[in-house]
Amino acid sequence: MKTGNWDEIEKAKKAATDVLLHNANGPFQGLPRTAGWGYPEPYTRDLMLSMLGIAVSGNSKLMDTMRKTLVTLAANQTPKGHIPSLVHDPEDRGSSDTTPLFLLAVGIFRKVTAEHDFLQDAVSRSLVWMEYQSPSDRYLIGQLPTSDWRDEQWVLGYGLYVNTLVYSYLRILGQDDRADKFEHDMKRFTITGSTIHHHVHEGLVVKYKPYYALWAYKVYSSERFDLLGNSIAILSGLAPKSRAQEMVAWIEGECAGLKKKGVLRGNLPPNFFPFMQPEDPDWIPRYTEFNLPGDYHNGGIWPFITAFYIAALVAAGRFQLARLKLFALTEMVKLAQNKDLEFGFNEWHKAQDGLPRGQDWQTWSAALYLYAAKCVEEQETPFFDEMRR
Repeated sequence: MKTGNWDEIEKAKKAATDVLLHNANGPFQGLPRTAGWGYPEPYTRDLMLSMLGIAVSGNSKLMDTMRKTLVTLAANQTPKGHIPSLVHDPEDRGSSDTTPLFLLAVGIFRKVTAEHDFLQDAVSRSLVWMEYQSPSDRYLIGQLPTSDWRDEQWVLGYGLYVNTLVYSYLRILGQDDRADKFEHDMKRFTITGSTIHHHVHEGLVVKYKPYYALWAYKVYSSERFDLLGNSIAILSGLAPKSRAQEMVAWIEGECAGLKKKGVLRGNLPPNFFPFMQPEDPDWIPRYTEFNLPGDYHNGGIWPFITAFYIAALVAAGRFQLARLKLFALTEMVKLAQNKDLEFGFNEWHKAQDGLPRGQDWQTWSAALYLYAAKCVEEQETPFFDEMRR
């Protein structure tokens, strides 16, 4: 590792911590902000994903902030166990990923603090809620379109990302028997025939490809590539190491092809590809305004997702490639809408030019950068190493 590059990483780590401390006390009940200026609200999914970086930061103030956030979420949990989309608003409901993210974040918090019964009542209710989210009354979790982090993109039925979260919280909370059965169901193939027999259950494995489907439900599925879901599949051990290594090679090869076509700039992968085009059957008219090819959820480059990919590279044993991607991410997080900022930690960047398009000082961009840097530095993936073992 070149010293100069690592010096830049150390500067970025300090800047990321400064962003998180700046965002730690927002205008809503003193809960953390989602971004430095643009999003003052405490969005549950953003803050729960940020738990990974905060947990490895060693910063006690940030951990105290997460304790307050988790306790507030538990207080605002519905009687049936669902976790709201905004930490402070028990009426803002309907997200498919907030409850599994809460369970995962509590599991991480317990590991760091050794408070093994932390929020046990809330955890128990959420575990029951999640069992009722399986349409087949088995293990894979179903969701409605735009209910996960992609609020401008349709993912329906058994979504990969949400289900990798489910597997991860089952493992970190010691629910190993259910995790084993979940893994068995997920590793079934997607259904490609026009007829389903009563004994056939769909999974998320795509025939002849190394990655998992974006979503599947009965005879329908999407084979577009979801970087976040597949990265968590690698991290958690859902993807065996041989599949993980094949997947990494496939991702890098596909990104080289996108660069050759002129639709991807730089050395970091988009969150989703191939991009949906207006003539594609899965195109929705609203995408013209919010989700153009290479934008936002339709192929934008998201620093927090890139950080998950870097961690997945470490999990797959691709240490040198992980370092190279971390160097590239370090250059990207310098870019900002506000030109007075030394580090922008922006929300997302357009694939075709790599320029920032979202909000600066995004909490999850800063937090997951810290997690990626820790993974590369230690050649370990905190909280996920044990799952893979």
